[in-house]
Amino acid sequence: ASSHGIQPLSRIAIHKATLALDNLAYVKASPTVLGLNGQNTEWVTVEYSSPNPSMDDWIGVFSPANFSASTCLAENPRVYPPLLCSAPIKFQYANYTSPDYKVNGKGSLKLQLINQRSDFSFALFSNGFLNPKLVAVSNTVSFANPNAPVYPRLAQGKQWDEMTVTWTSGYGIDEAEPFVQWGPKGGHQQHSPAVTLTFERSSLYTYKLGHRLFNSTYVWSQEYQFRASPFPGQNSLQRVVIFGDMGKDLPFLEVKTLILQDEADGSNEYNNFQRGSLNTTKQLIKDLKNIDIVFHIGDICYANGYISQWDQFTAQIEPIASAVPYMLASGNHERDWPGTGSFYENNDSGGECGVLAETMFFVPAENRAKYWYSTDYGMFRFCIADSEHDWREGTEQYKFIEHCLASVDRQKQPWLVFLAHRVLGYSSDLSYAVEGSFGEPMAKENLQKLWQKYKVDIAIYGHAHNYERTCPIYENQCTDNEKRYYKGTLKGTIHVVAGGAGASLSPFTTLKTKWSLFRDYDYGFIKLTAFDHSNLLFEYKKSSDGKVYDSFRISRDYRDILACTVDSCPPTTLAS
Repeated sequence: ASSHGIQPLSRIAIHKATLALDNLAYVKASPTVLGLNGQNTEWVTVEYSSPNPSMDDWIGVFSPANFSASTCLAENPRVYPPLLCSAPIKFQYANYTSPDYKVNGKGSLKLQLINQRSDFSFALFSNGFLNPKLVAVSNTVSFANPNAPVYPRLAQGKQWDEMTVTWTSGYGIDEAEPFVQWGPKGGHQQHSPAVTLTFERSSLYTYKLGHRLFNSTYVWSQEYQFRASPFPGQNSLQRVVIFGDMGKDLPFLEVKTLILQDEADGSNEYNNFQRGSLNTTKQLIKDLKNIDIVFHIGDICYANGYISQWDQFTAQIEPIASAVPYMLASGNHERDWPGTGSFYENNDSGGECGVLAETMFFVPAENRAKYWYSTDYGMFRFCIADSEHDWREGTEQYKFIEHCLASVDRQKQPWLVFLAHRVLGYSSDLSYAVEGSFGEPMAKENLQKLWQKYKVDIAIYGHAHNYERTCPIYENQCTDNEKRYYKGTLKGTIHVVAGGAGASLSPFTTLKTKWSLFRDYDYGFIKLTAFDHSNLLFEYKKSSDGKVYDSFRISRDYRDILACTVDSCPPTTLAS
């Protein structure tokens, strides 16, 4: 799944930058103070001029504003000047909106900034990205309250009646005490110093994030709200959205038209990196009243070590994650790095090694470094695997997967769903087809007997940047010839790839497989709707318009789940 290319910020060799400051060049940014009315997103106008303009000139945005040698750590191995160690958080060519820049040396850009806990500066560089020369630096721009709590992310707690909220703030624990003020909408509000809230059934709650400074003053976020999760087995309408590999496109909120790019202000040249992210985010926000919980199954924002990208991603999803639980699975771009215990010895995380994902988002895992967990949501049981750790038979994770599948009470929670980032089941993605495995090598051989034994309804993956649905399948054979409406016993697991939420699309093989029922080389996400204990609707929606392009239904009762199928019950003989 390398079709998304490289992290755009890695194109800039900032460590090779040299000083070429020119008194005749300038960069000016306005306004200088942002967020005076409490907003966390603002537009900035950057004006610049150079006496020696070139097509290779570019503007970089830096935060903190001081990105000089003084910010380098003492143990930094670089010994040559100017020792710049801070990458820009975004960039754009100087002539992007100023076609006459090369002629008159003057240009301007409108850039959108988010509150990232520090001030900003804008710099004009010449000589391209590989050997940049610093020509001029702007004045400093900052938010009125850069330390304010922002970008809350809800998650299911370890118990069904717990909601955990994490957020981002500029205050350290030695500067302020973090807490949440929350309670029933219109009712008594309480302060919780911890981040896990225990609620009652079927209630709407409001909450605000706060920091009590040690001078006894308070700093508040805006007010948010969430609805209490259904208890295990609760018979109510439950709607779940699942996708992988979305990435970021920010700033987003003030974009008036639907476009395929990854920075709403046109910066960073993300054209072939995460082209569909904006559309997916927009569709989820548009339909948020009909969504109860979201699972983003790996390859979250493709920061690849550029930490500023996590801030921009959490700002992008704030309208979603502040209102409904936003649950993660670990992907290669969050976890993988040689010598750190990841199953795949590659450099895909850019050195993050899972730390950023584990810190920025809560999941109810027993050990955050082992990102596998189960969560109950009404009539659903979700078993979330960590495909970046060993999942083969006999491992710790394999034992977890079996326990998660085996321990659910299917009379209360009939809908059993398995989630993972990499395709541990079936995929016609070209990258898998050329290996001859049509999925991660060794995965089906190790896991399919668990899916069959415990009658997993649907297994959903990301990693391959496309959409695909299989028939109910076991050991490479379709167990049911139906395509749209499954009634009674489901004799195999339906496997779905939903990795087309934003990152550049990956092609399918031209080979035709009997088990592949629907393929789509486009951006989209899936939605599961449980109407009751007997009826489930599956929908695949395109990110471009939010319309349904593939669907099926399952109708059955508890007796159908108990019925034996191939390898789902212990073998018997006449003697037994």
